[in-house]
Amino acid sequence: MRAMIIKELRLIRKDRKSFFFLLLMPILFIAMFGTIFNSAGGDSSSVSIRTIDQDQSAASQAFVKQMQGIMDVKLESSSTLDDQVDRMKQGQFSAMLVIPAGFEKAMKEGSPADIQLYQDPTAQTELAPIQAILSSISSQYREQKLTDVLLAKGDSKEQAEQALASPIQIKDVATTSDHISYMDSMVPSMTVMFVFYIMITMARRFFDEKKTGLLSRIRSTRVKPLQYLVGMWVPFILTVIAQCVVLFAFGHFVYDVKLGDVAALTLIVLSLSICGTGIGLGLSFLVPGEGAAMVITQVIAMGGAMLGGLWVPSYLLPQSVQTVGHFLPQYWALHSLQNIIAHGAHLGDVAGPALILLTFGAAGLLVAFFRLPGFLRSAAN
Repeated sequence: MRAMIIKELRLIRKDRKSFFFLLLMPILFIAMFGTIFNSAGGDSSSVSIRTIDQDQSAASQAFVKQMQGIMDVKLESSSTLDDQVDRMKQGQFSAMLVIPAGFEKAMKEGSPADIQLYQDPTAQTELAPIQAILSSISSQYREQKLTDVLLAKGDSKEQAEQALASPIQIKDVATTSDHISYMDSMVPSMTVMFVFYIMITMARRFFDEKKTGLLSRIRSTRVKPLQYLVGMWVPFILTVIAQCVVLFAFGHFVYDVKLGDVAALTLIVLSLSICGTGIGLGLSFLVPGEGAAMVITQVIAMGGAMLGGLWVPSYLLPQSVQTVGHFLPQYWALHSLQNIIAHGAHLGDVAGPALILLTFGAAGLLVAFFRLPGFLRSAAN
């Protein structure tokens, strides 16, 4: 068995296709998403809006200055209004704010000072933070107006503030660690998804041994089926462990992903490795050929990623999809890793999900064990 393990490790090391699917591709995905989503920085200045000030008054300039303290304001000339509207219709940006002439006059007269928010109805996600910021600024103006009215009636500043104070206070209670970022979710997601691509390598190895006659010769030796399976299985487990180590190290050193409890992380990585390779072991003896193995692997990896919450958080999916996701190993692996990284989970917190992942791996081994005799009989002489 030891010689078999060493032989497989050497073959895997020389397999360039495996290197591409297991290491290069996930690193490229992590780097791509990291470049796209980390470029925004995550602060309020990432919210940007084009603004045209047609009033050019002290009041309109004060309003613009207040916006600049919260988000990125790009001032445009009044003469470019029609051009800016055309560009927005072409999808070049999602919103534009216009402060019309008469803004200051309306405020002095106590009349509503209208501000026009031009918006692209197809970009509601981008518009939501802009609308929230503008609503907050509008509330500040309203509170200032009410304060002035109360002060004019003879109330003190403290009395005015007390009258305007909300009877409800909302306190933020963090349920995650203070370092959570987009990449703290992306790195585990990509790692879990690409772990299952080991199944392509496994199926290819077994079918290569079948074609070359190695399996036929094994039938004439004293090697027992379980010994053969374990001897072929262990190198792939070690390969997936190495894959996870490289990807998490890449996330840690390049994107400052905090790995949390290393012992808990090790348990999930080991369980995930056994799970992915165990399923690959069973798949290798169920499919009719290498091509079918590649197709089914894509379905398992991509479908599991979609249903298991690797692409979109599970809570955003329909309830029926969430229910299906609970029966997939990707769901348990991802949520365990996220709990370790974001919520500070320890060994006891992830023991249950680890057991579920090990169960999937054991089921794959059981399928392979019962399918192996028939696979051996079909091997070339």
